[in-house]
Amino acid sequence: MTGILSLGHLNSIKRRQLLAGVTAGAAVLAAPGLIGRARAAEPLKVAAIYTVPVEQQWVSRIHQAANAAVARGDIEYVFSENTSNNDYERVMREYSEAGHDLVIGEVFAVEDAARQVARDYPETAYLMGSSFLPKDDSPNFAVFDNYIQDASYLSGIIAGAMTKSNNIGMVGGFPIPEVNRLMHAFMAGVHETAPDTKFQVAFIGSWFDPPKAKETAFAQIDAGADILYAERFGVSDAAKEKDILAIGNVIDTQADYPETVVASALWHFEPTLDHAIDMVKAGTFKADNYGIYSFMKEGGCSLAPLGTFEGKVPEAAMKLVAEREAAIKAGEFVVEINDEEPKSS
Repeated sequence: MTGILSLGHLNSIKRRQLLAGVTAGAAVLAAPGLIGRARAAEPLKVAAIYTVPVEQQWVSRIHQAANAAVARGDIEYVFSENTSNNDYERVMREYSEAGHDLVIGEVFAVEDAARQVARDYPETAYLMGSSFLPKDDSPNFAVFDNYIQDASYLSGIIAGAMTKSNNIGMVGGFPIPEVNRLMHAFMAGVHETAPDTKFQVAFIGSWFDPPKAKETAFAQIDAGADILYAERFGVSDAAKEKDILAIGNVIDTQADYPETVVASALWHFEPTLDHAIDMVKAGTFKADNYGIYSFMKEGGCSLAPLGTFEGKVPEAAMKLVAEREAAIKAGEFVVEINDEEPKSS
């Protein structure tokens, strides 16, 4: 996930109302598509622009989905990583000039410039991570976001069942909606099984600074936390060194921390990207909001297998996880989307 701190001041109520409208029918939000030329049977030319390394959690899921599409023969894929915000527009224009059918990336800090590029290349389809909705003046610019609050909530149920001190530390990058909503969902899940739990919430002001995240986590452990919510790389390292537990986010790191990471909320970008590929190939790509494809009922997120912790989580908690997961997928239980900055309690 990349972004700038100022995005944390977005009106969360308005965002939830708009998202509800998308869930009811994304077509209402979309302008008529200008990408009306159906592509031939050969693979689409897809380019991606990332502001961080592809190893970073959020970007790694996009990269994985793109490589899966390559393996199927659906696309040809090139990418740029560690692209600075100042250089983003130039790289985006170069890929557009090169004739790529679809350009993907994340434009949280370069929104206006990216939308201008889209207006300058109306025959190119753009699918970009964004905190804003599609706009009529950019009919070839679709947006997505990581709405994996469903899986985050389930991981919280497990964390609440495993804490002994009822004190959980949470280390995030920036307090922007894309992070805030996952933290709030996790906290709601914790309160299902440990209603008296207190939270230590901290943000490190970076999307990729494992040493700083680790030091922040150490401070929370010293203050009594016996489980850490690892929104950033580095947090699970601190948990491992201090022999406490951690909950993962976006990717499954249990193989690296088999005695530390109990559960993880996973983001699956495949439904988002695959829908965009289908739309471009059909010549019907338009300015839709792809956020709903990250919901659990759309296959966009899941709870990672417990692996080494199978059988170690209290049975009552796992029963509740199974019940809530089934209800979420059936649309009978809705995890609240709260984009406001979480606070320590």
